[in-house]
Amino acid sequence: MPDRATQRVTGELPVREASAVAVDIPADATLVVSGFGSVGYPKAVPRALAESDRDLGVTVVSGGSGGDELDTEMMAAGQVARRYPYQVTDEARERINGGEVAFHDRHISRLGDEVAFGGLVDADIVVVEAVAAGEGWLIPAMSIGPTPDYIAAADRLIIEVNDHPPLAVQQLHDIYSRAQPPNRGPIPLETPADRIGDQFIRFDPSKLEAVVHTDQPDVAYSFREPTDSDQEIAANLATFLTEELERNPTLADRVTLQFGVGSLGNALMGELASIDFGNREVTYYGELIQDGLIDMLDAGELTAASSTALAVTPEYQQQLYDDIERYAEQIILRPGYISNDPDMIDRFGIIAVNAALEVDIYGNVNSTHIDGSHVISGIGGSGDFNRHSPLAITALGSTARGGDIPRILPMVPHVDHTEHDVDVIITEQGVADLRGLSPREHAQEMIGIAHPSYRADLQAYCERAKQYGGNVPHDLNTVFDWQERS
Repeated sequence: MPDRATQRVTGELPVREASAVAVDIPADATLVVSGFGSVGYPKAVPRALAESDRDLGVTVVSGGSGGDELDTEMMAAGQVARRYPYQVTDEARERINGGEVAFHDRHISRLGDEVAFGGLVDADIVVVEAVAAGEGWLIPAMSIGPTPDYIAAADRLIIEVNDHPPLAVQQLHDIYSRAQPPNRGPIPLETPADRIGDQFIRFDPSKLEAVVHTDQPDVAYSFREPTDSDQEIAANLATFLTEELERNPTLADRVTLQFGVGSLGNALMGELASIDFGNREVTYYGELIQDGLIDMLDAGELTAASSTALAVTPEYQQQLYDDIERYAEQIILRPGYISNDPDMIDRFGIIAVNAALEVDIYGNVNSTHIDGSHVISGIGGSGDFNRHSPLAITALGSTARGGDIPRILPMVPHVDHTEHDVDVIITEQGVADLRGLSPREHAQEMIGIAHPSYRADLQAYCERAKQYGGNVPHDLNTVFDWQERS
């Protein structure tokens, strides 16, 4: 295994065409695939399956979201029976919400173990995108996720060697393998900037069935322009963090941040430039590196950024490729079981900032299901960070669809994060710091950051609910009227 690969494929590996590989995949196979944040996922084999017109009912397990080949083309061909644990395409959502595809959501930090030890699925075939491969080793492309665990768990291995990312992306990787419980020791990572692993993943050569050559970019990421609401949320976040720096002793020397994926998270990163961190070191430790983090690195506002995938727009991707040596000094890509590890989140005192669809007056958060039933994507790593962060922040606009839909409700119809795992909620209307407050006090703080158009109705609900008593007062006869009218 090389310290650094200098060519795409070395040794006597079984190079085959994707169409020939697809024929050998059983109709009811469980496919575990690389990919996270729609980057680093296999492309040729899923497309060959979709174009084969075979009658399939496969189970597909990724890390984060995959690309169109997996979640649009195979879905449209009716070839996917079960999908775990995250997806973002319209086709996948339609089929899952229509009951045609069974979907099960999982926390990212546990996903690798759940596959490796048979708790979720029995992995038949693992399909991995790599930038290079040799006898018993491969170098992942633009994401890592749970791939090391998937490779160890699956009976058969297919590698797609993609010529599009430069070989130099291997310099970003830090792949550390853990022992199996009950002999698993602590991860020897002392700061977010440390490196403790390899640039490659080892595998049993007897598992390798095929190497498929590809030359194809990942799905082009795009972020919408920040709205006025986004900018007001960002300003409120900056004000809160500035005050927190002065009162929170865990932030005296270093501030480590995590942001959820998406346009709001990307916009929030941009506001960090307005914060005076003093002499504190500022680092990032999360799942995804987005455009806003690249800007912060370029501006000298971050000393290091650690994640499991690079989810950037084409412009920023090319910028990375053109100056990979410099970025490799600060950007580190790790397996998902390291990027999302509860001990790391606690050890580094990470400030977690994640978005949501809606929240309720008692601090419960719905991140995934519209009207409590129609899934949008998945919980991803937000649960890992919210549960284990010493300061978990949820950021969202107070309304949707131009103000017609309130996003602060009496009760959310689906709960991804309970009131116990969320400390602060921020909207464009202000900041609700829920730490140390009772549920009834939560409600008053939350009404204060609701849109003014809905505050009176929320207050009236609270007064009506108090007639029924309880620590968390509710009027169950009318609690979901808000969903019906929106």
